[in-house]
Amino acid sequence: MYLDSTKKTEIFTEFGGGATNTGSAESQIALFTYRIKHLTEHMKENRKDHSTERALTGLVGKRRSLLNYLKARDINRYRAIVKALGLRK
Repeated sequence: MYLDSTKKTEIFTEFGGGATNTGSAESQIALFTYRIKHLTEHMKENRKDHSTERALTGLVGKRRSLLNYLKARDINRYRAIVKALGLRK
């Protein structure tokens, strides 16, 4: 499996501040980004997989909502997470 508990713990530790801080906006955005990258690679090989395409669209929307929330609450945290994940070019 591409996303096991050790990878999740690693993501939460790096972006959430600790392995138990799974609900912070930064850790959720990082987790969604990891999953989006994986599904994007899957879609490159399987263009007709519509269920994966729908799941990918949903994840992108969830990440966008969390980024909007973070931008409205604390612009510095927003800029830090965007820079750390390389979301903007």
